[in-house]
Amino acid sequence: MKIALDAMGGDFAPDTSVDGAIAALKAHPELEVVLVGDQPALDSLVEKAGCPGDRLTIQPSDGVVGMEEKPTLALRKKPNSSIAVCWRLMAGREVDGVVSAGNTGAVVAAGLRTRLFLKGIKRPGIAVALPTVRGRSVLMDVGANPAARPEHLLQYGIMGAVYARNMLGIENPSIGLMNIGSEEGKGTDLYRQTHSLLIDSPLKDRYIGNIEGRGLYQGEADVLICEGFVGNVVLKVSEGMAQFMLESVSTEVLSKLDADREPAAQAFKQLGRRYAYSEAGGAPLLGIDGICIICHGSSDAHSIANALKGATTIKNHEINSQIVQELNGAVAG
Repeated sequence: MKIALDAMGGDFAPDTSVDGAIAALKAHPELEVVLVGDQPALDSLVEKAGCPGDRLTIQPSDGVVGMEEKPTLALRKKPNSSIAVCWRLMAGREVDGVVSAGNTGAVVAAGLRTRLFLKGIKRPGIAVALPTVRGRSVLMDVGANPAARPEHLLQYGIMGAVYARNMLGIENPSIGLMNIGSEEGKGTDLYRQTHSLLIDSPLKDRYIGNIEGRGLYQGEADVLICEGFVGNVVLKVSEGMAQFMLESVSTEVLSKLDADREPAAQAFKQLGRRYAYSEAGGAPLLGIDGICIICHGSSDAHSIANALKGATTIKNHEINSQIVQELNGAVAG
C-alpha cells in the first residue's frame, strides 16, 4: 500500500513526519510512503535518518497551508501546497491514501475539490472512536460538514456502522442521533427531520433514537451521528475535559501519598497514554474513494506512525467497498 504523507503538515513538521514515516515502514513491510513537501528539507532529514530505499520517496510541493489560514482561500493561493499535491496524487491513483496533520479544514476542502467520493456518497464525514463505559463508540461527523442535511446524517449512520463493525469489532452496531433531549421533537429542524428519516429508513432496526450528550460516554449507542459543528465541539470539549480530569485527579491523589508515589504516577501516565489521540493516530474521512486520515495538529512521530498503520488497516478491512455495498442496500431497501 502506498500513502502520501503531508510532510509539512502539523506543529512539528517535517521532522515528526519523517520520523513517523520511517517508524511505520520498519513495522509494516507492505507499506510505501511518499513524503510530500519541501524537497531540500526532506532530502536532508531522510539522509540524516539513514533511510534509503524505494519504499520512502519524496514528491516536491510548493507552500504549506497554515493552521490559521482560511482553507479555501489558502488553497486557491497555494495550488501546489503539500496537502493539495497529496490529494492530486490520490485522485490520479498514484497513491492509495493520504495522511495529514495539517489544517483540517484544508485537508477536507482539498478533498472536496477533487470530488473523489465513493459512489452514492453526498458528503464525506470525519469519524472518531471514543472511549465509553461499555467500550468504544463512533462519533461522526466531527468537523467535515457543518452544514449537513438529513440525508448526509443518514449516510453517516451507514458509514459509522461499517467502521464500528470492522474497526471496533461491534457485530451489530446501534445508531443514535446526538440531540439536546431524548424525547420526540427535540432539536433543530435538521435533527427533527433526520429523526423522521431514520425511523423510516433501512437503518430503523438499528436506530435507537435521540441520545443526549452524556449518553455518548455512557455507551448508549455504538454510533452517534451529528453535523460537523456539533461533533467538533463535542470532540474538543472531550479532549479538554479528559486532560483536565486526569491532571486534577492525579495531582490530588499524588498529593495524598506519603510513601513512594512512583507506582501511582506511572499508573496515571499509562492511563493517559491509553486514551491519547497519538495512540489512534488520526481520524478517517469516510466517504472518500481512497483513504484519508486526519491527524491532530500537535501529532508526534508516534502518532504519525499510527496514522499510517490505521490507513493500512482500513484498506485491509475493505471499509470502502463495504460502505458502497451497505449504501446500495439502503437505497434498494
